[in-house]
Order: sequence, then C-alpha cells, then structure tokens
Amino acid sequence: MSRLPFELLLALRYLRPKRTFVSIITLISVLGVTLGVAVLIIVISVMSGFDQQLRDKVLGFTAHLRIFQINPASGGLTNMADHERVIGLIKANPNVTGVSPFVIGPILIQTEPEPGFGPTNFSAPFMRGIDPAREVSLSLLTSNNFKGTADLGDYGLLVGQQFAADNGLRVGDRVAISSPSDIRDMIASRKDGKEEAILPKDYEVRGIFDAGYWEYNKSFVITSLENAQRLYRLGDSAQGLMVMLKDPYQADRVSSELSKTLGKSFYINTWAEENTFMSAVMVEKNVMFFIMFFIVLVAAFGICCTLITFVVQKTREIGVMKALGATNRQIRWIFLSQSLVISLLGVMVGTAAGLLMICFRNQFLHLMRKLTGVQLFPDNIYGFSALPAEIRPADIAVICGCSLIICVLAAALPAWVASRFKPVEALRHE
Repeated sequence: MSRLPFELLLALRYLRPKRTFVSIITLISVLGVTLGVAVLIIVISVMSGFDQQLRDKVLGFTAHLRIFQINPASGGLTNMADHERVIGLIKANPNVTGVSPFVIGPILIQTEPEPGFGPTNFSAPFMRGIDPAREVSLSLLTSNNFKGTADLGDYGLLVGQQFAADNGLRVGDRVAISSPSDIRDMIASRKDGKEEAILPKDYEVRGIFDAGYWEYNKSFVITSLENAQRLYRLGDSAQGLMVMLKDPYQADRVSSELSKTLGKSFYINTWAEENTFMSAVMVEKNVMFFIMFFIVLVAAFGICCTLITFVVQKTREIGVMKALGATNRQIRWIFLSQSLVISLLGVMVGTAAGLLMICFRNQFLHLMRKLTGVQLFPDNIYGFSALPAEIRPADIAVICGCSLIICVLAAALPAWVASRFKPVEALRHE
C-alpha cells in the first residue's frame, strides 16, 4: 500500500500520460514553466555578472574616494598645496588602506611613427598623473596582460591596450604631448600678434596596460605625478587625493567620517557618485526581472487552463468521491497537488536548463557568430571580451520560489470550483 497521501496519489494518477489532449496541455504547461524559469535565471545571472564585473573594473582602476580642496573665497575647487598634511589625517582612519595624490585632465597627443610605419595620429585622451610608490591600482594594471615596464620617471608613459591599437603604438615609441594650458597660451599669443609657439613635450611609451574595461583602455594614459605637475604647471600641488578602502562598499560611511575630520574646506566624492552607470545596471536588472516574470505568469495561466479541463473531465469522479465521504479540502488538494507536481517539474528542469546555458553561454555566442556572421556581444560596445555571468544562490532561490508559488496559486480557482460541487449534481454530469 502506498504511503503517499490520498490527494497526491490521485493527482499523480491523473497526470499519467494517456495520449490525450489533456496530456498535451499538461506537457505545454510544464514547458512553459521550464522556459520561464530558465530565461529568468539566464537574464538575472548575466545582469549580475555585468554588475559585478563593472564594479571590479571600476574599483580596480579608480579610487574608492576622491578628495578635493575647496577655495573658501570662490567656493570652487582649487589645487591642494599641502596634500602631505592631509594624507596624514586621512591615514589615521582605520578603514583607509592607501592614499595617493593625483593629477588628471585632458591632453593632446601626437604620435611620432618611424618613417614607413604610417601617418601621424592625433588623440585627446585623459592623462592621469600618479605617485607610483603610493598608487594601489598600478599593481592591478601591470598584472593584466601588461607589456613593457612600469617606469614612469623621466617622461615615461603607460597607455591602454585599445589606445595603443588605435594609434599604432608599441613599447619604446615616442609621442608628443601638449596640455590645455599650452594650447590656450598659443591662442592668446596669436590674438596679441606675437605668434608664440610652445613645443609639445616628448614622452616615451614604457608600457601598455589592460584595465579589463574597454573605456579605460581607450581613454586614459598614465604618467608620474611629477610629469603631470610639470605639464599642468602645478608646481608641488596636486588636484586631489585618491583614497583606497578596506571595503569599498563602506565608502559612504567613511566619507562621512573623513568629512568630520577634514572640515568643510574639503569635498569628498565616492566611487558610486562618480560612476552613476552602476545604478543604471541595477535598475535594468530589476526591470528585466519583472518583465521576464511575465513568462512565468503565462505558464501559470496555462496550468490554470489545464486544471479547468481536468475539473470538467473528472466531474463524475468528483461526485463519486464526495459521495464516498471526501471532504472539500481533500478535493481542493487533489488539484493543488497536480499544480504542485507540474510546477516542481517545470522549475527543476528550468533551473537545470538555465544553469547549463550559463555555463556554455560564450560557446553559444561563438557558434551563433559562426553561423550568422553577426557578433552578438561586441566588446567595443559593452567593454567586455566575454559575456559575464554570476550565479547568485539568493537570486535562484527567489526565482524558483516565486515561480512555484505563482504556479500553485494558479490552481486555486479550479480547485475551489471542484470542491464546491454537490455530489448529486456531479453524478448527473454527462
């Protein structure tokens, strides 16, 4: 004798394939749940991967906090002359792991190719002047597909992989760099009729880095703090301080603590405030979750239709069971158990299919590219060489749990209608 409850045993018997139209509808319902769960898992895992990799790239290249000094007279930002004193105050915070002065701004670069190696190129990237002895992110840049050396002294320069490719640069090549101040002075001298020419400074490409993010590889070049100070005519001043933390996700709290320490003459910017596109990724993830969840709702409607058909077909059996003493609750649980079995099967198969697709996502993209000739995930647009994905157990649990609840609730109406049948009326049903 079976140990299964009466309701579940009868539900499994009703679901047994019999080559009928109802069996086909049941199969379609299972496939609907499977498709909904699989698509949700794939989309949410890919969006989570985007979010995590963007955070890793951003936090690996930029500071967790950036501190600027405010000019009390004008209220605007000014250069930081006594940055060593400020560094000492910041380092006193136990959450701070490193502090480094920086200079950052746009420049004009003119390449100087050897004869026969192509034309001269002009580009306008951002130059970032750093102190190599203090800069934490320099070690991160030189550990990823780095070519050359990290020597930034004596007009040394590091360029991004994409920037080097666009301008035909190799380690050892020389480039001429002009600052905005040089260009402004030449324009001013022309207006005064002096026609003064300020020659650009020659820099040597010492290394080519890969920040792991296409935008950084294309738009930034790195030199020493002294070179940048000389180029921007800052003397010993810095534009600000870059602060690295033990936990970058505590940036808001540490920012508040440092604001109290430094006073109102300093402005602190967190990495999240500078990179607002991170919030956009999270919003897109939430929107995609709700949009894709409609697939599960459609599958739930399919289950509801299947059970309505079951109720109509089994009306006489319901009358017999109620005449033999079956309660309304037992009748309801027969049909709720059917929905539970369909939902569980769909959720399990959908979860397995979704995880399998995530594991082979990049192989699938390569196959589609080979078959169609279309690159579905161009790295120059999204900034990644491969489709990122991160499987988070919490997301999987929410998807599976919500899908299961919705699909089971879809059987509530047919189950309630079946339980309300009166035995005499049900037995008269033809």
